[in-house]
Amino acid sequence: MATYKKRGFKPKNKAEEAQIEEHDSTTAEVFNTLDESASKTEEWVQKNQNYILGVIGAIAVGVLAYLGYHQFIQNPKEASAANELFYPQQYFDQALASETERDSLFTMALNGAQGKYGFLDIIEEYSGTKAANLAKYSAGMTYLNLKQYDQAISHLESFSSDDDIMGAMAKGGIGDAFSQLNQQEDALDYYEKAIAHSDNEFTAPRFLYKAGVIAMELGQKDKALGYFERIKEEYPGSQEGNGVEALIGMAQN
Repeated sequence: MATYKKRGFKPKNKAEEAQIEEHDSTTAEVFNTLDESASKTEEWVQKNQNYILGVIGAIAVGVLAYLGYHQFIQNPKEASAANELFYPQQYFDQALASETERDSLFTMALNGAQGKYGFLDIIEEYSGTKAANLAKYSAGMTYLNLKQYDQAISHLESFSSDDDIMGAMAKGGIGDAFSQLNQQEDALDYYEKAIAHSDNEFTAPRFLYKAGVIAMELGQKDKALGYFERIKEEYPGSQEGNGVEALIGMAQN
């Protein structure tokens, strides 16, 4: 057991004297080792200080560049793109409400008018922004209404969203385009993807119904029955739920 060495302490015998000398020697070795390690660390830092400062500088520049990009480039770009999107979206909404000028209004929504950008311009000029992503969705739906189904599929496939409704509507829109192209298996596949995105009473019964109808056309009555029964059980108050009993009967025969 080590003996604490008080100030003015004198060993009582040879054994205590030897123990104290051993303790002092061990302590000295420890401090010598620490001194050597510290010296080596200092030497390494001095030798590599340019490299260290360079790394720190690169990290600092990277952080400042990132913050500066978002503050002075990306954020203003997002704001400008959002402002531009307002105009073609108005044409799109007017086209949906119109009975006589739908095609011309949809065309203006796509290509722009009166010096304002259309959806296609925003996609190209503001690539990478949220507004450009939304423009892909709107352009896809516009092409769908114009019966340009290949273009509708292309734009809707490039759109991405974490929103349940918009994600489902995009997948369902692709399904509608494939259905119009008489590619029913592809249509069913996208209706099923739309259902997977649907956790709401707006899109779920709509695409369950469409998937069921296409499945019936493909002779997949068991699959169709499952979709129709889901409408009956989960969405009985929906528009699709009104006549679902008859569809269930057809799928069971």
